[in-house]
Amino acid sequence: MFSLKDKVALVTGASQGIGRATAIALAKAGAKVAVAARNADKLASLVGEIEAAGGEALAVPMDVADAAQIKNGFQQLLAKFGKLDILVNNAAVTRDTLALRMKLEDWDAVLRTNLTGAHLCIQQALGAMLRQRSGRIINLTSVVAETGNAGQANYVASKAGLIGLTRAIAVEVASRSITVNAIAPGFIETPMTDPLPQDLKEKMKSLIPLGHFGKDRDIAAAVVFLSSDEAGYITGHVLDVNGGMRMG
Repeated sequence: MFSLKDKVALVTGASQGIGRATAIALAKAGAKVAVAARNADKLASLVGEIEAAGGEALAVPMDVADAAQIKNGFQQLLAKFGKLDILVNNAAVTRDTLALRMKLEDWDAVLRTNLTGAHLCIQQALGAMLRQRSGRIINLTSVVAETGNAGQANYVASKAGLIGLTRAIAVEVASRSITVNAIAPGFIETPMTDPLPQDLKEKMKSLIPLGHFGKDRDIAAAVVFLSSDEAGYITGHVLDVNGGMRMG
């Protein structure tokens, strides 16, 4: 089950954390994986790790806030592998502050990467997927898109927008056997959460019924499932992977 043999995937934000774990998990499931991010050195290291384990990977340096880089990155992918079966929109940034103090450039930067970047990647992916009449698009949103969070109006808006984008595109492309879903992680141990003060981490854990943070591999496993043939009758769905901190 959940074999991705002969599939081709692209993961954005793949240089660390959830994106890195996702790329490795997709490769282990049999997919050829293009890994995209701004940090070329980290991408090269990831490609080396995947290839050392017997997989096939391609580094695609890309800033998803730049439409030209996105277009060029997808051209590299298609030139190398000839098709695209799975797109994972994971790239994201934060610029946190209270809404009253938020600068327009901080609002724009987060929306441009987290939401507009995903939209532009979907546009590029659909060209290939519509021709082959199949595909999987998976957008990484967040539990805070569903609950709200003080000091993150830009981030929450971008991640909530991804849920709406997921459902809109799901309706548009369903007739071509392309599924579009989102995954909403809860608090996950990543380089983004590592610097948080210990007392804040303990407070956050108290909100989680399972009593601990998730691992990046928990999200990666959900991506592999939604990428598989077994998930072919699921579309327009938001899969919560949050240890029970939000149910329903």
